[in-house]
This record gives sequence, structure tokens and C-alpha cells, in this order.
Amino acid sequence: MGVRGLAGFVEERGAFCAELRVRDTKLVIDGSSLYHQLCFASAADPRRGGEYGLFAATVRDFFGSLRACRVSPFVVLDGGRGPDDRKLPALRERAAERLRAAHGLSRGEGGCVVPLLTREAFLQALRRLGVPFVQCFAEADREIAGLANRWGCPVLSLDSDFCVFELAGGYCPLTHFQWRSVCGGADGQRGRYVPARCFSAERFCGHFGALRRSLLPLFAVMCGNDYIELAALEAFLSAVRSRRGGRKHARLRGVLSWLSQFSEPAEAVDGVLKYVKKQQREEVRDLLCASMQDYTPSDVKLEDFFRSSRYDCEAARKAGLPQWVLDALAKGKLAPFIINALVLRSIFLRVQVENMQRPSAHSAALPIRRVIYGLLLKASQNTEAASRSNALPAFCEFSRLQKTLKKTFVQAASLPTGFCDDSFSLEKLVEVPMSHRQMLLLETLGVQMSFLKPIPSHLQLPVAVTCYWICCSEPKVKLHQLKALLLMIVSGELHRITNDPDAPGLCAEDDVIAYNEFLKWKEKKLQNKDFDLDAGHGFCQWQCCLQMGLYLNQLLGSPLPEPDLSRLYTGSLVHRLFQELKSTPSVENLFSSSPKMTQLYQDLLNTVESTVPPDVFQKIKVCKTKSESCKKKKASTKEKKAITCALPEAQHLCSVNRFAALEVDD
Repeated sequence: MGVRGLAGFVEERGAFCAELRVRDTKLVIDGSSLYHQLCFASAADPRRGGEYGLFAATVRDFFGSLRACRVSPFVVLDGGRGPDDRKLPALRERAAERLRAAHGLSRGEGGCVVPLLTREAFLQALRRLGVPFVQCFAEADREIAGLANRWGCPVLSLDSDFCVFELAGGYCPLTHFQWRSVCGGADGQRGRYVPARCFSAERFCGHFGALRRSLLPLFAVMCGNDYIELAALEAFLSAVRSRRGGRKHARLRGVLSWLSQFSEPAEAVDGVLKYVKKQQREEVRDLLCASMQDYTPSDVKLEDFFRSSRYDCEAARKAGLPQWVLDALAKGKLAPFIINALVLRSIFLRVQVENMQRPSAHSAALPIRRVIYGLLLKASQNTEAASRSNALPAFCEFSRLQKTLKKTFVQAASLPTGFCDDSFSLEKLVEVPMSHRQMLLLETLGVQMSFLKPIPSHLQLPVAVTCYWICCSEPKVKLHQLKALLLMIVSGELHRITNDPDAPGLCAEDDVIAYNEFLKWKEKKLQNKDFDLDAGHGFCQWQCCLQMGLYLNQLLGSPLPEPDLSRLYTGSLVHRLFQELKSTPSVENLFSSSPKMTQLYQDLLNTVESTVPPDVFQKIKVCKTKSESCKKKKASTKEKKAITCALPEAQHLCSVNRFAALEVDD
């Protein structure tokens, strides 16, 4: 991200940055940088799939510090890769780096991998906190620079590209933004501020003599960024490499010192071309000049979006997408995954800490993705690309094959009968009755709405996804995995009703008792701290299924409420529950002090039971609780047949047997 080596070079030389007290100002924040930084700041275990509650609390604390200093944040996030897809080589390289890091973590080595649903959890946290944000159509850097310059305020980011942009309010690196150490007056008093540092282009250029600031974009392009890697410049770079000050950053220092002899970029480009073969010079000139434009602030008026929620971008208009899609993207109601699949038919599937000897955890969610692709093809049925072949076009997926990054092509699914007419075209999708959209979502997941009725509405989507996961995961889901997952979901509900002041209804005393007992249980030291990689792989599959379930739900206009991820998945907890259930089955009674939570767990278990053959669940029994005995009565033969018939195989779009049995641990 940014100019190669520049962040480290600036970091080593503290003189390039000036002290800054951030208060009483607007602040334009690079959202992608922020959620990565806060994810690592939350100190979650990177191997167990994320601690979204801990992450959300860190996000809340960050914006609380800004509010205390009367700083008005405006978060700007990257969208898709853009129609030209110029960053593809850099993105492939970055995906390979994530894969290596995930493999190291799976073997017990150090490293960091951002959990799969971090971005979605971040957007949910911003909405809860009322923090204004926008998701751009493509790369956000130029739009961030344009907005900050129009407001004359600083940019907060980790991206060294902002050292190159000419920014009226300056660039504050997140690494020096001390939001946990607010200084100044006491609560409620004026004068509080966040200690920070601001990059000074004047100091930076002054370090290299007469270097002009207008030459910094050419410097960035020649040294290599996410958009350009010029092999034709190797002769030039070797010639100007600094021979003083050691090998570290020798290329950066050499290019900057060499540029200081020129007064303007065109003259410097002519100087560079002297080192390039004659037959390549015009091509290289055009590429250099075009690439320097990447450091020109955009004229997209994001301030209009923050006033009227209308995002107007020329590249988005040229893409010819429906207006509702563009509006939903800008509001973060559609993920970049959707835009990349729609515009490029190419997506990256982010690796997790999984068993590298098994197929990618994303394989379990392939049938859901194929339905998404089928819906997106409705936008381009009349385009040249769609008319080249009678077959449904393929989508390119970059995913893991053992320990390497692999490109595969996936064909879109043919939508079920009744969803293939013009009313399901992408442009008219939002006009389709919500009941029909809900039906497509649930048919994709292999669940009927009648089975979900006992479940609180905000948990219906994750429960439907859990039913799908059991049918489509390979290897088979183990009984203790399922119970651990459901107990984790119950713990999130218990936390919600006992800690959320906005939770509907009064919190019963027995709920408080159950929550306190749960906290005491969590404080106990776990006897077995081993990391079960196969169990982790299964939970990775569940997150992959949930991610695609969320994306399909969003594309259909949210026929089911979106679950709160901060209370839905806690990696360390689900792994601990899985370990303890194997040795101490009574852990299943963890919430027995609360009849409400006991009933919720029973409802979750019964709902999942209804989606697979009845005999699979003969061994599933909720242990007797302190308050009541387990319900042992099974459905009648007639009811069992009804369950089996309710989900004809044609409706379930899973590529493996939907009746795959749960594997019970010995």
C-alpha cells in the first residue's frame, strides 16, 4: 500500500514530521487503513477467526477520543478495483503474502491476518456510532485528498501515497496518532487534543536540497507503487542508486537526489528517458505521465454525499450500473465483492487461518456465490460480453489451493424457475416483492421461513446459514462444533440484553445471574489450550458461508435483518466451548440460570435439527438444566416426512449432499 519503502524511510527520520495537536477540526479518515490498524490494536487472537466484539469496542473507543476533542470524523473507504483493474498484480502479490501469513499462523508461528468479517463489523460499528462514511466506487485515495483539500483539514491514514499528494491540511500517519492518550483539560473542558504527527513535505523536500514538491508524483511512480512496476526503468534506477548512507533505502535516496536538479516534471521525464531503449521511450513517457495523474486530487465532490447522500462519480456513470446499485455501494449497503464481480467478473477470496491441506474454506460457500453471480448477470444480458456465448459466463476467483494462490473460473448458477424472468433483472430487483426476494435467499440456503419462526428476527440469517453450513461443509461438521457455535450465539444474546441500554424489554434478574456466571466461567483457566486446526477450519467455513449469506441478503435488499457481528462471533470463545464440550458435556448448561437463554438454545438446536434427516439428531440432547428437564419428545413420523419434503433437493443449491450427517466425536 503506497510507495514502496517510503513509509519506513519517513518513519526512520522523525525530522520529516511535525508535532500536531488534533482538536476542533474535521478529519478525513482513510477507512481501510483505520479498520486494519484498529483490528491489530484490539489484541485479538489472530488464529481463531476474530473477536468482533472486542474490535467493535476498540472502534467505539477510537471515535470516543475524537468526540472528546471535538474532532468531526468523515470516513472514506475504498470500493471496487475499478474498471481498468490496474492494481491486479499488486493485489495478487498482497493475497499471496496473506496466504503465507495465514499458513504460518496455522503452524503456530507469529503473524497477523485480518479476520474475514472485519470490514463488515467496522461498517456496522460506524452506523451504530453515527459516524458519517462513504464507500467510493473504486480506489479512494484521490477522493480522500480532494475532500480534505476542500475542507482544509488533515488526512489520517497508513498509506504513504498521502506523502505525495499536495494536501492543504497535511497527512497524519495513523502510527503516530495517539488516540489512547488524549491530553489537555478534564472531561467537558475545552482544550483536549489527540497528540499526533503531521508529515511535512517542505521538510522532506528540503532534506534533498532544491527538490521541488511538484516532482514527488514522478518520484512515487519511478520507485513503484500499487499501480506501476516499470522493468524498463531498471537501468535508470541502478544508475542513480545512492552510494552513500548504506544499502537501505538507497533507491529512494538516489531518485530523490537525482530529481533535485530539475525544475519541473516534464524536464525530469526527458532525463529519465535517456536511460530507456529508444523503441520504448514514447510508451514509457505516456505511462509515466498517466501514472502521475494518480496523485491529482479527485474532483468528485464527496461533501455533497455527506450533505445529500448522493454519490456522483464519472467512472461509476460510465460503468452503466443501475442507480440503486451505485447508491447502495456509496452507503456501504453493498460490498466491494459485488462491484468487482459485476464490473470485472473477478474477485479475491480472503484466506483465513485454516487447514492448508484441505480445500479452501470458501469452497463451502461456492453455491451461494454462484447464485450471486447469476443475479449479477441480469445486469449484462444485452451486453457484448454476455452475447459472446450461449453458456453462462464464468467468473474468475482468486483463492487458495493448499499453500498457493490459484485462479479458477466459476460458472454462474441458473436461477430457480420463477426467478428467471425480467422482473429479476438487476435494475428492477429492488422492485420485486420482498417476499419473493426472501424466498430466493432461503431457497439458496436450503431453509424454509416456517422453520425460522421461533428464532429472533436478527438471528434468522445466521441460523439459516448454520443450517446451510452443516449440509455443505466438507469435512462434516462435528456435533461439538455445532453446539459450541450455538452456545456462542446465545452468549451474544445474553450480553445484548444485559448490557445494551437500547435492548427492548426489561432484563430479568435470572439473565443477570446467568451472565455473571458466564463471566466467572470465562475467567477460569482453560486446561487444554491446544489449537484444533480442523475445528478451526470448520469455523472458517461457517464464516465464509455467513459472509456470502450477508452479501446475497444485501443484494436482495435485506429480506432478513442483518445480524450484529460484534455479538455473533467470538473466535476464542467458540474454540474454548468446543474444547470443553469434548471433556465436560455439562458446559452445555452454561446458561441454565436463565430460562429465556435455555429456551433460545433449544430453539436454535431444534431449528437446525429440522434441516437434516431426523435420525442424524437422535444423539443430540440438551442436558438437563437446573431449572427444567430436557425436551425429549421427537417429531412424529408424519412431521418428519413433512420436514423432508419441505426442502426438495432441486431447491437446495449446495453442490454436496444436503443430508450429510453430522459427525459425532468419540
